[in-house]
Amino acid sequence: MPISSNNIRKRPVFKIAAMDDQEKFRPLPQPVGTYPYHLNLEKIKPQLPANKMVFDVCGDTGGIILPTFQHQVVGGMIKQYQETAEPQNQSQFFFHLGDLVYNFGQEHEYYPQFFEPFKNYPAPIFAISGNHDADVDPNDPLNPQSLDAFLKVFCDTESKSVLFSGDINFKSNIQPNIYWTLETPLANIICLYSNVPRFGTITTEQRDWFIEELKIAQRERTEKAIIVCLHHSAYSADTNHGSSLRMQTFFDTCFEAANVKPDLILSGHVHNYQRFNKHYPDGKLLPFIVVGAGGYAQLHAIAPLNDPAFPDDSKLLDNVILERYCDTNHGFLKITIEKTDKQFTLTGNYYIVSPKATPNEQTALFDSFTLNLR
Repeated sequence: MPISSNNIRKRPVFKIAAMDDQEKFRPLPQPVGTYPYHLNLEKIKPQLPANKMVFDVCGDTGGIILPTFQHQVVGGMIKQYQETAEPQNQSQFFFHLGDLVYNFGQEHEYYPQFFEPFKNYPAPIFAISGNHDADVDPNDPLNPQSLDAFLKVFCDTESKSVLFSGDINFKSNIQPNIYWTLETPLANIICLYSNVPRFGTITTEQRDWFIEELKIAQRERTEKAIIVCLHHSAYSADTNHGSSLRMQTFFDTCFEAANVKPDLILSGHVHNYQRFNKHYPDGKLLPFIVVGAGGYAQLHAIAPLNDPAFPDDSKLLDNVILERYCDTNHGFLKITIEKTDKQFTLTGNYYIVSPKATPNEQTALFDSFTLNLR
């Protein structure tokens, strides 16, 4: 089983040489739905099981070179679906953590980087935007606005054919806003938009919305998990981005204002897999999981120990433990939430694909964790 450096690193890092390019911030588009921007999964996929939910998740699947990897990852998810005999154990949807296309979110990039690789995925697809999906090419003669293409694919007022999906005839999703909440029978999935800058930016308006969403989700906590998804990772030990102080501060202040912490935070942006556990003074253990090895060819390496370019001694990184990571293989995470009379659990299984794998080859289980939601 591949594993990086015998998993000796245990702390996230900051990257000294990284520039915080806030000038890349892009204004948010107008919502297509109404406040508080909720979408019930049963509107897309009716007659869901009441006691079990399974879904696939990863980010950074796009790529302008070597598309082999994204085909392998999607092929692995499809193969698992096809080999699962019981419908209640099949993935009910795929959730994309952003960066569907590179390097800019132009319409013509969606066919080779998203529509074609995902054409045979057998369940609905939801997504949040990554920085590349929202960025615009200043040399594009069509002068597109930020997120124009993403909105046509995922945030339409009704489900209809996307004109630039070509022969795939992809039907648009009806997410109500660029930030929104997916309501499911067993989880409220709060979906944040962290914009274009390297370390992310979340507007005051969205921050206020997020705090209220945490409070709303807390009212249903005995029945539903609280999952937060965003593109930029608050904690990372990689050499390309490192941790985002902006996202750390955002979460800390929001959790304090709402007096609520979620059960799980999922992010992409960093092209590898990392599972952190953050231990809070109130006893809460909150996993921060990076799932950004969805297909972009270049993976991001974990920082070596004692490298001054990637310090890990900041008190801001205390109580955050890197439990497992993989920076050598692409892969995806499968989340299973199950409730019985005696138990309410969330299990995550991370599967990797071999660099030489074909779409028909089996994936390998790399990491597994379980949360007791009660």
